[in-house]
Amino acid sequence: MSAKKVLISGASIAGPALAGWLGRSGHHVTVVEKAAEVRPGGQAVDFKGRTHREVLTRMGVWDDVQAQQTAKTDWRMVDESDRVRAVIPGEFIGGDVEILRGDLAGILHRHSAADAEYVFGDEITALAEHAKGVEVSFARRPDERFDLVIGADGVHSAVRRLAFGPEGDHVERLGYFYAVASGAVPLEGLETRLPSGRTVAYGYNVPGRLALAGGQKAPNLFVFQGDAEAYDRRDVASQRRFLVRAFDGIGWRVPEMLAAAEAASDFYLDEITRTRMTSYTKGRIALVGDAGYANTLGGFGTGLALVGAYVLAGELARADGDHLAALAAYDARMRRPTRIARTGSAGPFLAPPSERRIHRRDRTFANPLMLRAMMWITDVFATDTSLPDYDLTTVRRSWG
Repeated sequence: MSAKKVLISGASIAGPALAGWLGRSGHHVTVVEKAAEVRPGGQAVDFKGRTHREVLTRMGVWDDVQAQQTAKTDWRMVDESDRVRAVIPGEFIGGDVEILRGDLAGILHRHSAADAEYVFGDEITALAEHAKGVEVSFARRPDERFDLVIGADGVHSAVRRLAFGPEGDHVERLGYFYAVASGAVPLEGLETRLPSGRTVAYGYNVPGRLALAGGQKAPNLFVFQGDAEAYDRRDVASQRRFLVRAFDGIGWRVPEMLAAAEAASDFYLDEITRTRMTSYTKGRIALVGDAGYANTLGGFGTGLALVGAYVLAGELARADGDHLAALAAYDARMRRPTRIARTGSAGPFLAPPSERRIHRRDRTFANPLMLRAMMWITDVFATDTSLPDYDLTTVRRSWG
């Protein structure tokens, strides 16, 4: 196979996964990451169905993911007096296997570190494509030419902005936000662990607001309607103030949760968005994962990211150096599984905008037939595509 010099932007999930596939296939891979190290913590992510398990198995990381998985967490939706209104089962929230995002990123980094050069604390500032490659400028290191550049740098992708145009042209705002924060909140009098080993989280809704405490998805999770103009996305202090204003005056355990969020060292807030893209390549540049097909909190993003990394590496191997053919095939093959990223929004489900819609959602989970139907639908989306059988014999060995 004709080896390529490949630059990947982003060292969270899609980036290290792709780096491992490409490095073991003989490509020369550099991964650049703005953060100083692999980012720890974060909310739990999950995998569901045979397709996700198959790609984890082919990567050789299935056992590691299982070893570090979190316990299943049921969400008990309660009123202000802690009376249970509905139970959202862990299988619906967390798929077949769930793992903290930071733990998964660490696994993927460890298994790909020998096959790629990782550069932390730097970022891409400019891209200039020409007939022989892509000239890349960085914030700190000298300019360098690459055969291919891959954006695996999340929903706010710098590669997508530089190569495809402004974020607003490709990412749809949905009017909802979410925040996750560390810091356990006392849940006296409430059952937090079941004899089976499952954990229990407790959620409280008012129209357009959800506060969820406990469990392993995130110690404190907030989902709420809001206006993006009301805070500075790059200023954590502004983010915290935005969150506090959104939940000001709400009872239950929300004041204690806000206090924990204000003091938390591990705090993250962002919009719930989805991409509008159906083509993820342009010339010698491609997008993988949330950079191309995000649907925040939608439940399929991490699995799609790993499937996308596998397909891109496989198509490059199949095309034997013809990057135009490979990227066109990647585009075509990913169009079907990424449909879920272009539909629906987790915001109105988690934080329904009216009391009537809160009650409707809760009644749905109290109805066994409706619950089975919803579980079946999520199974269909998770297994909507089968993995191609690429000739990646050198990659199929465990990366460890």
